[in-house]
Amino acid sequence: MTEITAPHPLSFSALVQQFFTEYLVNQRAMSPRTIASYRDAMLLFLDFAQHRLGKMPTALNLADITPDLILAFLDHLEQQRHNAVRSRNLRLTALRAFLKFAARRDVSSFFVIEQALGIPMKRFERPMLGFLSREEMLAILGQPGETWTSQRDHLLLTLLYNTGARVSEIIGVKVGDVVMGESACVHLRGKGRKQRSTPLWKSTIQEIRAWLKRNPVLGADAALLPNRDGNAMTRCNVTQRLNIAVTRAAQTISSLSKRKISPHIIRHTTAMHLLQSGVAFNVIALWLGHESTTTTHRYVEADLAMKSKALARLQAPEITNCRYHPDDKLMQFLQAL
Repeated sequence: MTEITAPHPLSFSALVQQFFTEYLVNQRAMSPRTIASYRDAMLLFLDFAQHRLGKMPTALNLADITPDLILAFLDHLEQQRHNAVRSRNLRLTALRAFLKFAARRDVSSFFVIEQALGIPMKRFERPMLGFLSREEMLAILGQPGETWTSQRDHLLLTLLYNTGARVSEIIGVKVGDVVMGESACVHLRGKGRKQRSTPLWKSTIQEIRAWLKRNPVLGADAALLPNRDGNAMTRCNVTQRLNIAVTRAAQTISSLSKRKISPHIIRHTTAMHLLQSGVAFNVIALWLGHESTTTTHRYVEADLAMKSKALARLQAPEITNCRYHPDDKLMQFLQAL
């Protein structure tokens, strides 16, 4: 009778390569941006482990990845690299994904990996969402100028405000993604390769038509908002153009000069203005591409005016205040402090 032997476990180096090439790319079909994030996390971790353990990355074993090593790495990210807690948690997410993959390929290391997977995400305070008033947003939009750049920038900011899209979604819009007709909309590609369609104002469609008339060479597969070289704008381009628009708008609305306005603030602004207009949470969640309405509920927390209106509907109890006067001398002393 032939004896069945267990397959020899893969080396750590082979596991890492399979995790990226076979698992993330072929099996999970992760986006290039996600793969790049996981790659950066692994590079940082392996570099830290090399200095900490005195072993080359190719010489590492799964048994070397202990909870102490991971915790030390996470502390290194926060203390030496000055990463925010959110970034620290993203690196931990990448390591967890690799360890879960490795546990299915090397059963002998399951116990060690199980211990490492017990490291929790670190909690952090979520800042209040920032957003612009309608007056501030209109000032930033301004009016389209005569030059090619000013007209492109105006269309860029208009689309950001109209759709509430992420920067990556807007710069990825192609001419063929815009539907101009009775049900005008734009097709957006969001996180996790999810696609959604967002309706457009008539004024936005008119501006797109004028833009395409000025740029007849733009085909269906061309970027709707190109740079001077004809390629899609980058995140850095969008931030730079927004900063110029904010600086200009600050000349008329001084409050803008004291604020740091990012493209994501415009996304928050769209959501807040929809909410203030009475649009339901689930509709806003679909509009913005949120996976859960829990994310959308954060906008209510940020709007003090809506809270005040809600409080006004609740009748305050009629209470007559009566000051407490302690009889005991020691209590009187403590109360007087």
